[in-house]
Amino acid sequence: MDLQQLKAEYDKLQGKYGAKNLNSIHFGGCTENPDFCFVFMNPTKRNLASSKEWKGEKYPWIGTRDVWKLFHKVRLLNSDLYCKTQTYKAEEWTEAFAEEIYAEMKKHRCFLTNLAKCTQADASALSNSVYKAYLHLFYQELCAVRPKVTVLFGNQVSSLVLDKKVSVSQCRKRLFTQQIQGEKYSFYAVYYPVGNGRMHMEQAAEDMEWIIQKHLEK
Repeated sequence: MDLQQLKAEYDKLQGKYGAKNLNSIHFGGCTENPDFCFVFMNPTKRNLASSKEWKGEKYPWIGTRDVWKLFHKVRLLNSDLYCKTQTYKAEEWTEAFAEEIYAEMKKHRCFLTNLAKCTQADASALSNSVYKAYLHLFYQELCAVRPKVTVLFGNQVSSLVLDKKVSVSQCRKRLFTQQIQGEKYSFYAVYYPVGNGRMHMEQAAEDMEWIIQKHLEK
């Protein structure tokens, strides 16, 4: 299944697992063998692209602030764009500005996605069963994109993707490998850095910097 077909599948699942009045959120950045894939949990209506009025691509984290602090800390987002993400009000984000942000992600060969694409009305936790409904599509997404390294944010996402109980605090900077459709993929589990995990942003940034440095040196 190619990426366009996956988007259509994600949109179908929005009606089952997400808010009916919102769009599902897809992915964005470098889609051809990126150096890094960053996997978050699930989107909420704070993402402007979830609005039915949004005409652009449905990228993660549009109109939000915290996650761009993280990407700036690890030098994957330039200071000019970062300042705009912090000073713009949510409604000041335009489709053109979203494209600028994701052009920067593409420049740094980064791909951003969520394990579950079903947009929720609030930040209430999703059950494992909802994430599992997306897991086979997520694996197909990985195989279509073929990232060199995938960073999984948080215990829940890490445990589900790696199919084992993972405690981020116990496996920082530890490389996991997994076979998917006959190919070996590399993973790291990192603290969730935004929302309720905002207190762990510095630790997440520290581990991301280490991962980036380690794999760009190869």
